[in-house]
Amino acid sequence: MAFLICLGSFTVAQSQKPQKPTTPAPDTKQAKKPSFVLTVKTQPILNISLKAEKARVSEVAQELSKRLKIPVQLGKERQNELLTVDFSELTLEPALQLLAPQVYVDYEINTGVMMPKPLAIYLFDADQGEPPLSAAVHGSVQSMLIEGNTEESADPQSDEAKKKLEEQPLRITFENNLLTVKAKKQPLPLVLLKIGEEMGIPVEIQDQAVSIVDTEISKLPIEDVVRQLSPHIRLFLRADLTRADKRALRIVLTEQAQATQQNP
Repeated sequence: MAFLICLGSFTVAQSQKPQKPTTPAPDTKQAKKPSFVLTVKTQPILNISLKAEKARVSEVAQELSKRLKIPVQLGKERQNELLTVDFSELTLEPALQLLAPQVYVDYEINTGVMMPKPLAIYLFDADQGEPPLSAAVHGSVQSMLIEGNTEESADPQSDEAKKKLEEQPLRITFENNLLTVKAKKQPLPLVLLKIGEEMGIPVEIQDQAVSIVDTEISKLPIEDVVRQLSPHIRLFLRADLTRADKRALRIVLTEQAQATQQNP
């Protein structure tokens, strides 16, 4: 009987012995801190915020492409370059100029909408050439301008010739990247075709409806001119941010129903 009592006491004592607290194994896989934080807002206007600490430009460009839903191409030297920068709520072009020494942006301007739509971004190296003009702007259809009188001098010298030129119902001049348009009750397709001829860019006429232009526009950029001519024009142009230059690539006169559907 005494043996059983002692054994019972020993068992209880063992069960009441305090347990040694267990130390959790150290976590060797710590959460990796992101090398950059990118924010893209579209309202009230497109603006970008970026905080990067030795982040790969290629990764920033990939995320920017994803957010804007457009291609972003990099120069060879930009592929492995590390970027450290911090800016907040910059509009698109000033923000892009902080990412590469040479930047191009292809735009589509719909004259029925205020803000241009970026189609592609090119973050290029300093010594890299310009991307092909058709890199983001495609079009196989081109309307042709056929004029009846091609014998008059483009630069008339006599007073009579100058007066005759002034009296022409349609006059288009393109100098120093500025357009002057003088149209007296002229069909809009004809006006656009003449602009394309003067600027050396293709023009596509989709709308066959007759729209008459009676206007006089003096020395404005092409994007301002087309906005004054019609709300159914799509202008494609390229902005060279490094040289602060813009180049028109293509003009399309869309059908009114199509333009309404694109911009309800």
